[in-house]
Amino acid sequence: MSESPYTVSDVMTHTVVAVGSEAPFKDVVELLEQWKVSAVPVLAGEGRVVGVVSEADLLAKEEFRDTDIGDLAERIKAGALTAGELMNAPAVTVHADATVAEAARIMARRHVKRLPVVDGVGLLQGVVSRSDLLKVFLRSDEEIAEEIRRDVLALLPAGDTLIPSVTDGIVTLEGALPERGLVPVIVRAVRAVEGVVDVRAELTHR
Repeated sequence: MSESPYTVSDVMTHTVVAVGSEAPFKDVVELLEQWKVSAVPVLAGEGRVVGVVSEADLLAKEEFRDTDIGDLAERIKAGALTAGELMNAPAVTVHADATVAEAARIMARRHVKRLPVVDGVGLLQGVVSRSDLLKVFLRSDEEIAEEIRRDVLALLPAGDTLIPSVTDGIVTLEGALPERGLVPVIVRAVRAVEGVVDVRAELTHR
């Protein structure tokens, strides 16, 4: 993995199962079961992502099998026979150079669990899931502390020495600063380091 900020390329899955728009309904169900995933990208042409089919899209066929309840879009999806008819389009995607935080915000805002990772022309490069984004919290305490010392605290004026200690991802900062206004700035910078769970500032000012 790279140094902070981590990008989607650091955590994404490169081996991806995908389907063409003409893939039959049953083939999509079998792929989800075989690969233990909740959604698959739908590709067109040379591998451009045009949509995504999720378990929820497939369940519409069972949910609205014998009822007229539901809006027109739901009833149309219940009658879908191919991935192209089932898919949500356009697909919600992310680029490999996006930060992990940006990917997490997209997932939360769009209520999705997985994002196809695409290049500049929309060709599939991989997939990033919620569990992939959590990999940043697997960094060791020593690795986190070293990055804080090197990339955050080393920028302080000479003579201002803060001591970071990290336990289970929780950072404790001890020491003195020349002014109180620097405290929230330092805390915010430390919190931005990938893998940090929380920051406790036990700081004084001169």
